[in-house]
Amino acid sequence: MTFQVQDRLASPPLSSSTEVITHQYRRYALLLLLLVLTASHVDRQILGILLEPIKRELLLSDTQLGFLSGVAFAIFYATLGIPMAMWADRGNRRNIITLALSVWSGMTVLCGMAANFWQLALARIGVGIGEAGSNPPSHSIISDLYPLAERSKAMATFALGVNFGIILGFLLGGWINQWYGWRAAFWVAGAPGLVLALIVRLTLPEPARGYAEGLQGVSQEVPRLRAVVRHMFSTPALRHIIAGTTLSAFIGYGVVLWIPTFLARSHGMQSGEIGTVLALFFGVLGALGTYLGGFFADRLGKRDVRWQVWVVGVTILIAFPFTVLYYLAESKELALAGALLPSLLGGVYLGPSFALNQSLVTIRMRSVASAIILFIVNIIGLGLGPLTVGILSDFFQPHYGDESLRYALTCLALVNLWTASHYFLAARTLRTDLARVQQLSS
Repeated sequence: MTFQVQDRLASPPLSSSTEVITHQYRRYALLLLLLVLTASHVDRQILGILLEPIKRELLLSDTQLGFLSGVAFAIFYATLGIPMAMWADRGNRRNIITLALSVWSGMTVLCGMAANFWQLALARIGVGIGEAGSNPPSHSIISDLYPLAERSKAMATFALGVNFGIILGFLLGGWINQWYGWRAAFWVAGAPGLVLALIVRLTLPEPARGYAEGLQGVSQEVPRLRAVVRHMFSTPALRHIIAGTTLSAFIGYGVVLWIPTFLARSHGMQSGEIGTVLALFFGVLGALGTYLGGFFADRLGKRDVRWQVWVVGVTILIAFPFTVLYYLAESKELALAGALLPSLLGGVYLGPSFALNQSLVTIRMRSVASAIILFIVNIIGLGLGPLTVGILSDFFQPHYGDESLRYALTCLALVNLWTASHYFLAARTLRTDLARVQQLSS
């Protein structure tokens, strides 16, 4: 059984198809999809650095801010992702990405024109609707370009768009808000995506489905949604990966969207300083950790495929005590020192988790499988993570005042222990589950 898994980890020979995908094409396609993901996370995350000025101008509560940064976006983003992915498994993935990018970029520009809570909520819903069509077809294209032995690193490279989006979102949001106001920050964030959409439409062809496995000539029926859901949740390793990814996102989104406000309230930092510091921590260190997570998952996975999930579980446990220090430290200097390791390791889960989600389903399930995991991740993670922190902050506020966020975020950090357990449990059946899927695909 182990031999079969390791044999399929190797890059497949080219089939008799006349299509040949060069290394240059793979790199270009991955780079372009990385830029699309970066644009989506600039538009998604920039709200985090702007919460405090929006709160003051529009007179909002922390619960309303949690709704804007979480539920308003996540419900439509996650729900519409599934029909968009079903379309992507049947239609042209490039065109879907182009349409999605155009919609969310335009709606981000409209966020800067909102005059009240409900107008801003509707614009954020529009951003969520647009972004629903981006990740599932992107994951599917990458999986057709890269075999299992290289897929975690490719997915981790793609996932760097999260960190690059944070860098640009916090830097642009922080400094443009400080110089020109929060409305201008939304305009600057949204406009470049409209240009990028044109580049995607004109220059990104699609690979044949199944190319990375050497199966592009094999005809496979596109399964119904129910069949994909049944397959995913009947696969033990994938169930635990979905749970671990969801909890990681619950923590991550709650932290990213509230840390700027925490640093402002508890440590008196200004928005420009906060944007610069968090661009370094979440952006630069986070990008390095995300890439290294995929790199080591692939490297160690060649010896034993279970390292694809062990890497994630181990890094979560290493970062946990430093995360608690980050939130409870009284001085700004000690808090920022505690943030270094969690910022580096916080994105390690992305590459291995999304690569294995693609590897543990059949070829024609890939876009829908991506949408299903993103649906769960974003309803619970993006939808409830920031909202939970906002609710906890309002709960603690009568007792702790402006320090309420400190204790809300500490409560969130405890979820890391639960998260790590799912990655260790996934390792128990991973080799068997991969072998079963390979037999179904051939």
